[in-house]
Amino acid sequence: MSNELTGEIIGAAIEVHRQIGPGLLETIYEECLISELQNKGLKLSSQHSLPIIYKGKQLNSVYRLDLLVENEVIVELKTVESLSGLHKAQLLTYLKLAKLRYGLLLNFNVPMMRQGIVRLLND
Repeated sequence: MSNELTGEIIGAAIEVHRQIGPGLLETIYEECLISELQNKGLKLSSQHSLPIIYKGKQLNSVYRLDLLVENEVIVELKTVESLSGLHKAQLLTYLKLAKLRYGLLLNFNVPMMRQGIVRLLND
């Protein structure tokens, strides 16, 4: 299911990029992507809180996931010149903490959306 689901999310991201192009704020892309995903009937959570557990104790701090789709795929949105290893490490950490397998890193600040898509797996 998740491979199909990531494909649907990528398709929605491509549609958003096709409609509004690069160069806007991350929050605009997030709002548009939420609309596209909801139109597809997908269940999602925006700015989803992920608690931090350190040595068995829950800390007051939390991570905020940009999107959690169908409780299966973490989607992190960026509007940067280029994705770095740090962006990938951040998403992998989120996947490990959430105990999820599939993640998408989407950078909307690219001429063609396919250049800004990274699929990550937490094995």
